[in-house]
Amino acid sequence: MPDILNFTRAELSQLITELGYASYRAEQIMRWVYHQNVCDFDKMANLPKEMRVKLAKQFSFSNPIVQSESISHCGTIKWLIGCDEKNAVETVYIPDKKRATLCISSQVGCALACQFCATGMAGFLRNLSTAEIISQVYFAGQRIQELSGAEVMPRISNIVFMGMGEPLLNEHNVFRAVEILLDDLAFGLSKHRVTVSTSGIVPAMHRLADQCQAALAVSIHAANDKTRSKLVPINRRYEVKKLIEACDYYTRITGRSITYEYVMLNNQNDSVEDANALAALLGPRHAKVNLIPYNTISSLTLKPSSTIQIEIFRRILQQKGIITTVRKTRGDDIAAACGQLYGQVQERKKRIADYQFLAQPNHNISSAYAD
Repeated sequence: MPDILNFTRAELSQLITELGYASYRAEQIMRWVYHQNVCDFDKMANLPKEMRVKLAKQFSFSNPIVQSESISHCGTIKWLIGCDEKNAVETVYIPDKKRATLCISSQVGCALACQFCATGMAGFLRNLSTAEIISQVYFAGQRIQELSGAEVMPRISNIVFMGMGEPLLNEHNVFRAVEILLDDLAFGLSKHRVTVSTSGIVPAMHRLADQCQAALAVSIHAANDKTRSKLVPINRRYEVKKLIEACDYYTRITGRSITYEYVMLNNQNDSVEDANALAALLGPRHAKVNLIPYNTISSLTLKPSSTIQIEIFRRILQQKGIITTVRKTRGDDIAAACGQLYGQVQERKKRIADYQFLAQPNHNISSAYAD
């Protein structure tokens, strides 16, 4: 049976109408599900009894199987959430004073094989459905309430698609999930508080600008093609020039700035020359840069930049007029920090790859990962 969390308000209204009921019943259902946390049609008291019986036969509710919960000394929480019998994804709650960010996954594994990221090492299996994406948020909100007790924990105020997977290789389900997250009948989040991150799937970035209201973060990590292709192999398909053109398109269409994420790797992309190159690339644009200290992964030989080198890099960007922050590492003691999410991927498909495939200019990458 289709999962009720799979549907946007418009889709649910259409389905309810096809069942012979007034479309406003869909709004009542959404209020029960998202505002009252009711996942049993029989308890939706303002619906006719015969309708409740029919709905129970037509739809199911997501019931995430949480395989593990890890809590960091800083308050960060990581959940391993089963999405089928063999595979699981990771979701991370990151509290900060009076607000909190939830980092959610969009795929089981990842095909892009970025050199500093644990998820790419897991390989790629499949896209998550809209319901599997939304259920991470739904579960986390309920779990935080349970854990709060006498001490009120910050409510989830921001959602970032920065967990496992490349969101723009699952754009259909991610865009629908964003629509639900922003809907006042569901989570009612501001469009400024839901961010989709990408390593640079250029055609999907254009569609994001045209079709989706989410904020955009771009994992850039280098300003030149040689270094970026080494660190982020998708750059062999969409080089820096094409990536920046897509960024400019997003800004022109939406009127919104972009956050550029830059992981700091010792002797890889952290030199003064690298900083000046990034400043030259982003200087003419209304950009924000988030420098990310590399979180060590035991199976990789990469090393993090020193604190001094990161500060030198930051100052160069700041002096060029670019708003620059250094991300505070959270949850590294439970492998929940940026780049450390691995999940559980037991059935693996071949990743995007030996990269001959990426060199084919007419190949539709997104279609290779459609449901």
